Amino acid sequence: MNITQTLRSLHGNKVGAAIEELHRSENDLAGALLNLSDQQKVDHEIFYVARDIATWSQLHVRRLAAVGRDYGLDLDPAPEDEATLLARVKQKGAELAGRFHEPTLLLLADLRHIHRTAAGVSLDWEVLAQTAQAMKDTELLATAQECHPQTLRQMRWANAKVKETAAQIMVTG
Repeated sequence: MNITQTLRSLHGNKVGAAIEELHRSENDLAGALLNLSDQQKVDHEIFYVARDIATWSQLHVRRLAAVGRDYGLDLDPAPEDEATLLARVKQKGAELAGRFHEPTLLLLADLRHIHRTAAGVSLDWEVLAQTAQAMKDTELLATAQECHPQTLRQMRWANAKVKETAAQIMVTG
């Protein structure tokens, strides 16, 4: 469901809509990280770190589905999955492409996308935490306080990788 559909389905449940939007965004972030990992199999740091931090978003999806029940939501607790045929094809393609120049441009584009997505997710966690605090919903507040720092770490990792690789990617030709 996109943001427009989410807003249309509010029916006065703004907190539920915020949880639903964050659930969708965390799933998108997990998918982007897993996609990056699949496409960068030859770069072991990116391959393994992206997979590791994608599990945080997958956990967040499960936690949001659980806390969403209190707001009348029926969110799918199953996050984006990596065990697909397409993922294996991407990994094999990455192995065959190796470290040619064009894939590095894709790496930079993917890292920028992940940073922007994580920044949006971070803002959504902040909104949810402020809302939970105002409503004195301790379970929702605890969820936000435990998950938000991991999102910030995902964003910092993507930012650090952009800083590490951008000049080399843009200058070499």
